[in-house]
Amino acid sequence: QVQLVESRGGLVQAGESLTLSCVASGNIFNIGTMGWYRQPPGKQRELVAAITRGGVTNYADSVKGRFTISRDNAKGTVYLQMNSLAPEDTAVYYCNAGARYGSSNYWGQGTQLTVSS
Repeated sequence: QVQLVESRGGLVQAGESLTLSCVASGNIFNIGTMGWYRQPPGKQRELVAAITRGGVTNYADSVKGRFTISRDNAKGTVYLQMNSLAPEDTAVYYCNAGARYGSSNYWGQGTQLTVSS
């Protein structure tokens, strides 16, 4: 089993930067790809960025060039550095981890980020 705990998001102004972190505990050696998803108000959850255990990254088009995902495998931690935040980035952000072996998929509890204009 793996547990994921995200850092707090909060309220920021448009144009500002913020870094979210997500710390995994439990069987972190069985964590494969990690990622960040978000769910804007009234919309479905969507992938923001993902990173494999080897460091290969994937980004949603809407955040390319502004967000950077990184991870520390030894610490079981994944980061999402967000620059040039805009009101449309307002959402609940969720950390996700997939198992290296097996089909388990884990979610954090979510953290609210609000970007004011």
